Amino acid sequence: MATNTETKYGGSVAGLTLEGEAHTLSGLFAVLLRLMIGGMMLFAGLGKFAAISGEAFDASGYLANVDAASPVSGLYGAMAASPTFVEMANVVVPWTQVLIGIALIVGGFVRLAAFGGALQMMMFYLGGWEGDILAAFDSTLIYAVVFLTVAAFGAGRILGADRYIEQLQVDGQPLIERFPPLRYLLG
Repeated sequence: MATNTETKYGGSVAGLTLEGEAHTLSGLFAVLLRLMIGGMMLFAGLGKFAAISGEAFDASGYLANVDAASPVSGLYGAMAASPTFVEMANVVVPWTQVLIGIALIVGGFVRLAAFGGALQMMMFYLGGWEGDILAAFDSTLIYAVVFLTVAAFGAGRILGADRYIEQLQVDGQPLIERFPPLRYLLG
């Protein structure tokens, strides 16, 4: 059994050096965060299916009623005015939420799923913008940061499918070595 209870991390961002030590419990909390945010997305998506909720999901009301103070109010209004776009959103939003949730719970393609979740939360955040200072503490913005945290920690490698996907053999090499750009989708 390993006795090392801390892992070093660090790097530089914009000339600022960041370094520290994470306790081994940090891995457990990364997994719990991944499972919790994954479950939240899974059930948010499932709740948009008529077979479960009793009524069909319709994005048009949300898109058409964005506060004029929002920097995306005109864009979202144009989206609401397009029946083709609304029909597409009515399918894409619930399905992506379900797929993001499943990926995070299973721990497969975690970074891709987390970036997708962060993008969706940012779109909801911008749509809910009312132009005041409290917008910095909006729950959708906080969820976006949680998704990015899950991605940054490579939480799919901790009790997740990504740990095994990365090691699948392709032409005698682990997948992640054969196709290094996959590091940005897995983890």
